[in-house]
Amino acid sequence: MATAYSVNTASLEYWRGHLAAQGFAVSESARFGQTVLNLEDPDGTWTELVADDGLEVPRPWLGAPVPAEHALHGFHGVTLWVDDHQPIHDLLVGQLGFKDVGSELDAQTADVGGVRYRFQGAGAGMGLYVDAVERRGQPRGTFGAGSIHHVALRTVDDAEQAEYLLQLRTAGYSATPVQDRQYFHSIYFREPNGVLFEIATDAPGFDDDESVERLGHALKLPGWFEAKRDEIEQRVPRIINREYDNEIGGGTSGGAAATAVQGDPDTLRAGRPLAEARVAAVLVHGRGGTATDILSLSEQWNQSVYAYLAPQAPGNTWYPQSFLAPLEQNQPQLDVALARIDALMAELAAAGLPPERVMLGGFSQGACLVSEYVARHPKRYGGVFVFSGGLITLNHMGDLGGTPIFIGNSDHDPHIPHARFEESAAVFAALNASVDARVYPGMPHSIVQDELDAVGRMMQALSLASV
Repeated sequence: MATAYSVNTASLEYWRGHLAAQGFAVSESARFGQTVLNLEDPDGTWTELVADDGLEVPRPWLGAPVPAEHALHGFHGVTLWVDDHQPIHDLLVGQLGFKDVGSELDAQTADVGGVRYRFQGAGAGMGLYVDAVERRGQPRGTFGAGSIHHVALRTVDDAEQAEYLLQLRTAGYSATPVQDRQYFHSIYFREPNGVLFEIATDAPGFDDDESVERLGHALKLPGWFEAKRDEIEQRVPRIINREYDNEIGGGTSGGAAATAVQGDPDTLRAGRPLAEARVAAVLVHGRGGTATDILSLSEQWNQSVYAYLAPQAPGNTWYPQSFLAPLEQNQPQLDVALARIDALMAELAAAGLPPERVMLGGFSQGACLVSEYVARHPKRYGGVFVFSGGLITLNHMGDLGGTPIFIGNSDHDPHIPHARFEESAAVFAALNASVDARVYPGMPHSIVQDELDAVGRMMQALSLASV
């Protein structure tokens, strides 16, 4: 919801004038006895400067346009908007070693009875505070420009991170496997309000592949994207580094394409690393579900040669209305969700896993999304499975090249009409897919063992064919 930086109290007057001269509207408030300057950045993100004396800038920017005596110290903390502060307390204090500082009425959300709870991390210096503003019964935010995607917490090394991972899972948090981000290693998990947290290691560090003196001179890419450097640099917006008098990028405005090539931190991964996998499976959860939920199916299939990717929907839903609602009622979220799948397919292709070696599948809303993606991008896939889902639109042309498609549904599903199930199976058959459509009388809106077994056989056949 908001990101705060520390400054000296004596620098507040400078920042009031400096920000006003740059066209920002600055308001002022008090919080836990400290003066706070509030403003919005060009994307609408709430940014704050907190008067917090006694800190020093760890490494001053010698060529900075701001005088050294007024420089930002670094992060002060982050503010979260939540419905209930207690799960945040249980996580930060109960699991991660934070201290409960206290609470006070929140001036910015006083109109809805907002209460601000403050938690302080161990140690001294910068970036110690997480504030949770409890706004009971108020709407949740959605991801997009101006939103904060996740809160990252530091840990020293892999061993300490492994301890956190074990502790969090033991406590019931669905923490991801360790993700290799080249310069650090990360795990991700959500607390019950939906806030996404990351615990990232300091090591290997940003000086892993270049000296500290060279940081910022060039666009650095993970090794697995070096083959696409020319394409990526064309999509990076033009960045002028006045300190080093050089430029990076200069192609299109980036946007979704840049997100696709940079990877998706909201996608959980399991199984083989992409560099070692012969086959992959993209698993898409349903409305109200999570990536962790559907990723657990990989344990039932026990297919060790697969790389598994499970994207997480913002707010646990891919689009707002029923898949049968008029198309415009689910936009733009539907197009964004389809682009997420397309970005994952592009990532897999770049790693040497073309569509014919990829399984795509999902449950409920995720199954509808996968169905629509495959029908809109007809080609040979390794396989497709649709658990209690169907096509969002029915007018499609193209050739699926004999792609095996499993589609299972109840005869009286409250969300997926039987007629739509039959229509979807017919469309897939007309697109030259090999369709296995099964009806399960009396099955609730769920997944049964027969469906899992059928898909397991499909996955095994694909893995054998990839040898």
